[in-house]
Amino acid sequence: MITHKRIFPALELALVMTLAGACWLARAGQDPEPTEEDRKDRLAPFVPTPENIVESMLRLAHVGKHDRVYDLGSGDGRIVIMAAQKFQAEAVGVELDDELYKKSTARIRELGLEKKAKILHMNMYKVDLTPATVVTLYLLTSVNERLKPILERDLRPGARVVTHDFKIPGWEAVKSEDVMSDTGINHKIYLYVRP
Repeated sequence: MITHKRIFPALELALVMTLAGACWLARAGQDPEPTEEDRKDRLAPFVPTPENIVESMLRLAHVGKHDRVYDLGSGDGRIVIMAAQKFQAEAVGVELDDELYKKSTARIRELGLEKKAKILHMNMYKVDLTPATVVTLYLLTSVNERLKPILERDLRPGARVVTHDFKIPGWEAVKSEDVMSDTGINHKIYLYVRP
């Protein structure tokens, strides 16, 4: 009698990860157009995160090739692009603004990162964050507070959340860093880990 044996567990794991990645990209490709109600839900102006702060945020979260990074309110896509390009992670931005969505999507295409990066044109309060291992935020404290129940509902244990300048009320950061931008302005970044 022949029984099933797991002869190549590492190979099986690699296959599962590849299939999971393909499913993730397919699901991330579902890009519903924002409604008028969504467009009224703009709560924060676009202020780009300086490039060296972006890198510090991704380093603080220990982003690597096995991560799925979601940037909520992704603006021009710089966090998504760096996560995919420099850190080899799969990355998704969520951007409501039409022009920023078009600009960041075009930049991803121009850099040939479509297999690793994607911008969703939708309201960040409606995105499914269950695939995320890392979430990055540069939003006001009040917006972070509104996102908190979504993060608590969707993120699995061990998922990391990195915020730039603004805390998540009621959460205890496991680490914080002061980082000087290239223009000489001091910024604070906070790392949270879901229990």
